[in-house]
Amino acid sequence: MKFLLLTFVGVVHLLSLSSGKTICKNDISQRSFQEIKEEIASYGDVAKAIINLAVYGKAQNRSYERLALLVDTVGPRPSGSKSLEKAIQIMHQNLQEDGLENVHLEPVKIPHWERGEESAVMLEPRIHKMAILGLGSSIGTPPEGITAEVLVVTSFEELQRRAPEARGKIVVYNQPYVNYSKTVQYRVQGSVEAAKVGAVASLIRSVASFSIYSPHTGIQEYQDGVPKIPTACITVEDAEMMSRMASRGNRIVIQLKMGAKNYPDADSFNTVAEIVGSKYPEQVVLVSGHLDSWDVGQGAMDDGGGAFISWEALSLIKDLGLRPKRTLRLVLWTAEEQGGIGAFQYYQLHKANISNYSLVMESDLGTFLPSGLQFTGSEKARTIVEEVMSLLQPVNITQVFRAGEGTDINFWIQAGVPGASLLDDLYKYFSFHHSRGDTMTIMDPKQMNVAAAVWAVVSYVIADMEEMLPRS
Repeated sequence: MKFLLLTFVGVVHLLSLSSGKTICKNDISQRSFQEIKEEIASYGDVAKAIINLAVYGKAQNRSYERLALLVDTVGPRPSGSKSLEKAIQIMHQNLQEDGLENVHLEPVKIPHWERGEESAVMLEPRIHKMAILGLGSSIGTPPEGITAEVLVVTSFEELQRRAPEARGKIVVYNQPYVNYSKTVQYRVQGSVEAAKVGAVASLIRSVASFSIYSPHTGIQEYQDGVPKIPTACITVEDAEMMSRMASRGNRIVIQLKMGAKNYPDADSFNTVAEIVGSKYPEQVVLVSGHLDSWDVGQGAMDDGGGAFISWEALSLIKDLGLRPKRTLRLVLWTAEEQGGIGAFQYYQLHKANISNYSLVMESDLGTFLPSGLQFTGSEKARTIVEEVMSLLQPVNITQVFRAGEGTDINFWIQAGVPGASLLDDLYKYFSFHHSRGDTMTIMDPKQMNVAAAVWAVVSYVIADMEEMLPRS
């Protein structure tokens, strides 16, 4: 999922293109902004047609029903699994049957990790079986497990202060939840920091906005030169309980067993489909979501919803007989959860054409009722996007926020391409994120209709405007 945000450092000077004019930073433009504003306003009827088809017409609930069929049939789709590859083949066929153009698979190599059987039992000060989920890429324990005393800390700083106490122990992190982008560092780096001070394993409080005794998994990263130790997430409730116990001076002992294994990289594919542009077919507006998920729940929210409203955007535009001037390209990424592995390989393959990418879009923060659009790009591009979003007044979703990054599109954004993400109810999203609760039960067809309408209007209008979005 999104939110391992990278700093926006790419500044690209955009040269004149042979087709499809750009707005220059120094205000030398073929048209005034007033003319551009009038051009965008002329799409009012098209925007209403897209909204009516998606929200009230024959396409309503379609993205929800398509998603339900896939996730009920295939289930979760972890990187390197047969279920992910089955989902990719099904989607390849679905996109062909939908009448989209240039439907194809682009081969990539992706990580393959399996959690195996796992358990954690508190032996002291009382017997308590804990709910855990091993973290992606973690090693396993010996077959007999690891039995050790616990050191509870609330931050990396506390771990450093208490480093002499950590050797030979299981470090439990009970870090407070601030927001995902700040708190996720404990999941990603927790095992490395614990290993540096001699711990034998680490257990991390789930990075979640709300918990009903639900562990939340995710990727973690080892570091060269630092011993690899097993690591898993535990529930908010157990982390807080052990913190209270430790504060009373109780000795806490846990037996941890994990059958996790890393396998050689597997073959996989990014899935691509298009509506080819009528005037500037070499230029691209990219819409995307990722098809892989973690191995718990159904991956309906993260990121089935984002993948399927991206498909739905192209379906809506095709159903209305629209063909934008630029190519609308749908990409369903593989192995996003391992750090955008499929997307990075796509970038390496296509970056030679970077000057032809007007906008890259990724939906990976849920498809509940959108709050608006997050955008990263030049101020002139932002002003244009704000005008485009005004076309969504009929569904009262017009706001443009900062930080349009997403794991799969960051490569392009850092190189200067404008980027956009759908902003959603983050409290709800991170309540279910990477947990067994990520199922179709939390999805709402009416909210998905609106999300698809927003996605389709934005992508179509920017793809059809006479000029590409200006860059810094």
